[in-house]
Amino acid sequence: MSDYKKTIGIEIHCELNSNTKIFSNSINGYGKTANSNVNVVDLGYPGVLPTLNMEVIRLALKAALILNCEINKEMHFDRKNYFYPDNPKNYQITQLETPIGVNGWVEIEVNGQKKKIRIHDIHIEEDTCKSIHYKHHSFLDFNRAGVPLVEIVTEADITSSEEAMAYVEKLRELFLYADVSDCKIEEGSMRCDVNISISKTDEWGTRAEIKNIGSISNVGRAIEREAIRQEELIENGGSVVFATYRYDEKEDKTIMMRVKEAGNDYRYFPEPDIPFVVIDDNFIEDVRKSIPMLASERREKYVLAGISELNANKIIQNRSLSNYLNRFLDKDIDLVVASNLLLGDIAGYLNKTGALIDNTKLNDEKFITVVTKLSKGDINSKVFKDILDDLMESDSSVDEIISSKGIKIISDPNELKNIISTILSNNENSVNDYKSGNERAIKFLMGQIMKETKGSANPELVNKLLLEELNK
Repeated sequence: MSDYKKTIGIEIHCELNSNTKIFSNSINGYGKTANSNVNVVDLGYPGVLPTLNMEVIRLALKAALILNCEINKEMHFDRKNYFYPDNPKNYQITQLETPIGVNGWVEIEVNGQKKKIRIHDIHIEEDTCKSIHYKHHSFLDFNRAGVPLVEIVTEADITSSEEAMAYVEKLRELFLYADVSDCKIEEGSMRCDVNISISKTDEWGTRAEIKNIGSISNVGRAIEREAIRQEELIENGGSVVFATYRYDEKEDKTIMMRVKEAGNDYRYFPEPDIPFVVIDDNFIEDVRKSIPMLASERREKYVLAGISELNANKIIQNRSLSNYLNRFLDKDIDLVVASNLLLGDIAGYLNKTGALIDNTKLNDEKFITVVTKLSKGDINSKVFKDILDDLMESDSSVDEIISSKGIKIISDPNELKNIISTILSNNENSVNDYKSGNERAIKFLMGQIMKETKGSANPELVNKLLLEELNK
C-alpha cells in the first residue's frame, strides 16, 4: 500500500470451558440438537432470574492473569440494551464499568521483532443465541444463548495485518494451553472483530469495524481489503463512514452491514438482579497456581533440549503430543529423537487411526526404551516403522516385539566391514566418483549396504565404517 498508515484494534470473543452456562444450569456444549440445551432463563421468560456460575469467574480470572492484567477485585455486571431477534430479553448481561481485568499486554513476534500489544480490558458477558439463515427464513438456536464469553479488547497498537494475525494466534495459544477455551474458530468458540482506520498523519482516521471474521488468515485478508477500500474512497474524494462491515471470503471484500451504533445507544446500567462479585487475594492466588505450563515455557524448554524451533512449534500446535512429550522433560532420553518420532511416524499412525496418543499402548517405559534404542543405534528408523503398530496396540515390551518379528540389528563392526568391502568391490565406479569429489556417491553406497542388510544395519556405524574404508 502507499504511504497510508494502518491503525488497528482487535476485539476477540472466546467461549469459556465451563460445563454449564453463565446464568443458568443448561449444558454448555457444542453440536447438540438445536434448542436442546435450553431452559427458561436462556429463553428470556418474564420473571426468571439469573444465577451466576462462579466457575466462569475462575476461568475469566485465569484469562486475565495470563494476559498480565490488573484485576478488579470488586466488580458488577451491566445491562447492554438493544433489540435483536437473537436476544429475547432485549438486553445482554456484560461488564462495562468494572471488567475483571484491565491494562494488560501480550507479546507477539513478527519477522524476528518482538512487540507488546496492550490489552485495554477483558470482560465477561453472555453469548446470544445463534441465527441460522436459509433462503427467505431465519431460525434461532438457543443452545448458544447464555454461553459464557470473555471479550478481550486491545488498544490500537497493531499496525499491520501480520501483527494482527500474530496477536490472534498468540491469544489462541495462550487460552488453549491455559484450559480457558477450546478456541475452535471454525465452531465459533473464538470470534474476531477488527477495527481499522488509515491515515497519512499521526491522527487516526475514521475507523470501520469488521465483524465475526472466521479464521486467523482471514483476519489478515480482511484488514488488507478494508485498508484498500478506505484508501480508494479517500483518494476519490470520499470519506470513511463509522460503520460495521463483514468480510466476504468468496468475493474477497468487506461489505457494509449497518452504520455503527454509539456507546450511549445501548443505555448501559448496572444489572439489578446480580449482586456485586468480590474476590480476594487467596482466590486470585489459587487461580494463578492452577495455570498449567503455557506454550511459551514449553517452547523454551524444547529449544533448550536441542529441538529445532520449527519442530518445537509443530509440537506445540498439537497439545496432546506436547503433553505427552512433557512427561519426559526430566527423563534421561534424547528429546530430539523423541520429538522426531512424535511428529513423524507416531503422528502418522494417530492420523491414520484417529486415535489419541493417551489411549494407545505406548506407555512411558516403551517410549523411553524405543527412543534410547534409536539414539544408540540399536534399532533404525526402518525397524521402528516395522514395530510401530505393535508398539501402539499391544501390551508387549519393545524387546518382545522385536524378538517376535525376528528382527536382527547388525552392529558387529567386523560383520559390517565384510559387507562394506563386498559392496565397494562391486561398485568401483561409485568409489572412484567419491574419491573424485562427488559426495553424492556415498549416498548410493550407503543405499546398497542397507539394501544388502535388508535395513538391519546400524546406519550410524555403517556411515562411520564406510568413510573409513573410502578414505584409506
